[in-house]
Amino acid sequence: MSETSTYPLRLPKSLKDEVAKAAKRDGTSVNQFIAMAVAEKISALETAQFFTERAKGADLDAFRAILFRRDGEPPRSGDELDR
Repeated sequence: MSETSTYPLRLPKSLKDEVAKAAKRDGTSVNQFIAMAVAEKISALETAQFFTERAKGADLDAFRAILFRRDGEPPRSGDELDR
């Protein structure tokens, strides 16, 4: 983190106490623990958004044609995913 900013965070005492316990178990400060928790949540949301956007480009007819080929035919040339 090259630049930081402060944000006054209000937590119920019971939640703050649990965060303090978890941070101690984790060997981090309360501030570090909360920053990592926020980073994890943002990562999860961005991952979900990535897959939602990626799914919009899916060709379901092509997918079904590959999925339901007769006799368990192995993949053919051209079945590779574009990256």
